[in-house]
Amino acid sequence: MKVHELAIDLDVSVEELLEILGDVEIEAADGDSLLADNEVAIVCDELGFASIEEARTATAEAHAGEETPAAPPAEETPAEETPAEETPAEKTSDDEPADLSAEASAKVDALAEGEEKAAAEEPEEKEAPSTTIEFLKPQVAVKELAEKMAVKPNQLIAELMKMNIFASINQEIDIKIAKKIADKYGFVVELKKKEKPKPKVEPKQAKKPAAPVEADRPEDLEIRPPIITFMGHVDHGKTSLVDRIRNTKVVAGESGGITQHIGAYTVDMGARQITILDTPGHAAFTAMRARGANLTDIAVLVVAADDGVMPQTIEAITHAQAAGVCILIAMNKMDLPAANPDRLKQQLNEQGVMVEDWGGGIGCIPVSAETGEGIDELLERITLEAEMLELKANKRKRASGYVIEAQMEPGMGPTATLLVRDGTLKVGDNVLCGAQWGRIKALIDCQGKKVRTAGPSCAVKCLGLTGVPGAGDEFNICANDREARQLSEELLADIKEQELTQASPRNKISLDDLFGDASAGEIKELPVIIKCDVQGSVEAIQHSLEGIKSDKVKLNILVSDVGNITPNDVMLASASNAIVLGFHVAKENGVTVAAKREGIEIRLYAIIYELIEEVEAAMCGLLEPELHEEHLGTAKILQVFEMGKRNKIAGCMVTGGKITSKANIRIQRDDDILYKGTIGSLKRFQNDAAEVRDGQECGIRPDNFMNFEEGDLIEAYTVKKIAQKL
Repeated sequence: MKVHELAIDLDVSVEELLEILGDVEIEAADGDSLLADNEVAIVCDELGFASIEEARTATAEAHAGEETPAAPPAEETPAEETPAEETPAEKTSDDEPADLSAEASAKVDALAEGEEKAAAEEPEEKEAPSTTIEFLKPQVAVKELAEKMAVKPNQLIAELMKMNIFASINQEIDIKIAKKIADKYGFVVELKKKEKPKPKVEPKQAKKPAAPVEADRPEDLEIRPPIITFMGHVDHGKTSLVDRIRNTKVVAGESGGITQHIGAYTVDMGARQITILDTPGHAAFTAMRARGANLTDIAVLVVAADDGVMPQTIEAITHAQAAGVCILIAMNKMDLPAANPDRLKQQLNEQGVMVEDWGGGIGCIPVSAETGEGIDELLERITLEAEMLELKANKRKRASGYVIEAQMEPGMGPTATLLVRDGTLKVGDNVLCGAQWGRIKALIDCQGKKVRTAGPSCAVKCLGLTGVPGAGDEFNICANDREARQLSEELLADIKEQELTQASPRNKISLDDLFGDASAGEIKELPVIIKCDVQGSVEAIQHSLEGIKSDKVKLNILVSDVGNITPNDVMLASASNAIVLGFHVAKENGVTVAAKREGIEIRLYAIIYELIEEVEAAMCGLLEPELHEEHLGTAKILQVFEMGKRNKIAGCMVTGGKITSKANIRIQRDDDILYKGTIGSLKRFQNDAAEVRDGQECGIRPDNFMNFEEGDLIEAYTVKKIAQKL
């Protein structure tokens, strides 16, 4: 059922119904959104209806009640028109004075009839509200119903008993039962619909400065460099391939030899330039790959010819196809003996990527980042695809684009790598990046050189922001600093309000969680504080940690922010009993001393999967190990030997398994367990024994227990502790 259809059945507007759906956490974009049957039932229950059929019946009755008062005026019309119709007939008479007197008398009669009808209608209108009783809830208290009907409660209780319903004066009954009782006393019981606040016409979110509405003039459009994104599985050679193109060694500086940030570079290719985005291939960086695919013009899918298609390769294909960009395949590591291009093309075909050699339309170029083979052919193909796309932009207007990466750098403050999509970015511009603003103090290109301007498709680092924006945020240029500051304050206020209304309840434990985990004991929680070097790593780590599903341990991320670890982070961790995780960051002065004083653990990481694995291990460490009994053997007491007043020895025969000196024992008599404990001593003949096997005799002295007799059974077992899993 669609939203607008349900609104008609419930007699509410579409806007009110969308507000109700939001209250019960059902997603619906507009009136054409589809709702499942269970969602319709939830909405009906929210409004006090048992089912959609009951809602339709109530709506039909409401409309019928609205049409009933409109009937009397329709009946009055002929009565009022009667004199008007008689007027021409009377005017045709020869005696005009008689006609006038007749006309006047007819009007007087009509007025008298109208007054009588109005007088007759007044009591009915006054009685209507007195005989109708409205309740807000589908459950009605007996006492409340009696007060509304001015009836003694014991009379209502008697009526309920006649209906085989036994309710006390304070007990609630269903509104259907209340309707039946009210009918006997001449009252009408109705369920009052909840009044939902009307949705605001204009959202409270601050409006970002939009690009000029007027279209660019053809003479202002110029060819811009293409934006190329290298995507693929981890360790398939994306960064090495970019290094070969740029003649650099970026991969040597990456922790673990894998890319963990989006790198943006501009490469000169003689007559023209290209901008390259190098995305991480690790599974944790899904959001970064999706962002790289959405910012690009051409996606180069790097696949190792020896490994073939891997999980992140499939994910990169999905992101590129969803973004609708041009795709090229770079078969890397063709210099290795294990390279198998035919198998790779077959795997790509299975994923819906048909290369040109197999009759498709996607280019597939064999390359080798190690030897440089095929690099020139890859660049030529990229240039050809860019020319076919006819990429143009207007560099004469204000700049707009996206934040690729953002971080807090020592000595520089908040910095952001910006990719300009249109216009020209200049030093001194008032820029609004997401919810952060600033006056650009400096622009630094990919080679570390300061530049004054950055045109379309250029990636530069921006200095001068007031805070760290979010990776993937849009940036725009404002007319002045006052406008930028005002928009930033409004956006930050909206974000803070959303965090208070949405993010806070997520970390709370509900009663359902407590009841569901009551059998397992106390709920375990691992609070953590995450500090990273760039915003993209923050979202990647947070997404990966939130993906750790466990019914036994709850991971509570208190703070996830950009920048070095500060003493304030240590104090927050001390107050919350949390651990601090740092990724590619350092400790500020005084942090080590404060952590030692407060007893806070700080862990620093350079590779993301090590961080995730250790957090999982820490969550497992919070769980108490499960205890499992392992049966060892049984022995039967054949004779009891008294060794003084305080000690007795049980002369036993081992009837199965074995008895060890360090085992736990249970002494049973018939079905009763007399003792559970440990063995004080175990002897074979006169010597202490570590173990006695099946068929052998031994002497057992239980620790602090002597009430055993001949014929009792002794069961030996050990208790093993097994670590629980998430």
